[in-house]
Amino acid sequence: MTIKHIAIIMDGNGRWATLRKRPRTFGHQAGVKTVRSTIKTCVEQGVPNLTLFAFSSENWSRPVKEVQKLMDLFMRSLSKETPELLKQGVQQNFIGNLSRFSPKLQQKMKNVAAMRPEKLNMNLNIAVNYGGKWDVIQAARKLGQDLSSKKITADEVSEGVFNNYMSLADQPAVDLLIRTGGEHRISNFLLWQIAYAEIFFEDVLWPDFNPEELIRVMDQFHSRERRFGKTSEQVNLDAN
Repeated sequence: MTIKHIAIIMDGNGRWATLRKRPRTFGHQAGVKTVRSTIKTCVEQGVPNLTLFAFSSENWSRPVKEVQKLMDLFMRSLSKETPELLKQGVQQNFIGNLSRFSPKLQQKMKNVAAMRPEKLNMNLNIAVNYGGKWDVIQAARKLGQDLSSKKITADEVSEGVFNNYMSLADQPAVDLLIRTGGEHRISNFLLWQIAYAEIFFEDVLWPDFNPEELIRVMDQFHSRERRFGKTSEQVNLDAN
């Protein structure tokens, strides 16, 4: 099975730092290194789409100082990492309600997203101030506007049509969803796009999620049978 799209909930930075008696922000900085190695591994493995949950719409409720440190780290990472990502053929995209960020950070994301690699090897989707429920609601609003303006009729609305209004509409559905940190929940991430994803909950904290761990999960993914509602017999017939 070819993996066309991996999504990752990068959890455990704060706990990783706490175990080392360091500030939570120390864990977020360590997590950036894992992001770097994960992107490189996905490019090497020929994964064309990778979506990372960097900052959820619920993360604003964290301590103000931590949120500010995260924003500063995000800005610095965009400046530092983008040249190397372009060399690797990585196109950065940002999904979520970006309007809540500072004008400076919004402009930085806009500028980075406009930078195109000479040869596209992978789409890197960075979910910031993102929530799966928000995604569905914003899609419903856009669809409602088109219905009101008669650009589309109610009879024309289908799953495929609705998908065109969602974030990542131009990319395939998620094949593999990974959550590090030991928690067993989706946390409002890509609710529409992961409908038939294979889900792996990993105990390892995000800063310790190395390329070997990622490849191990990918190997386990290949051993699973994806039926999409069919029986094993039907899947086997389709394969032949």
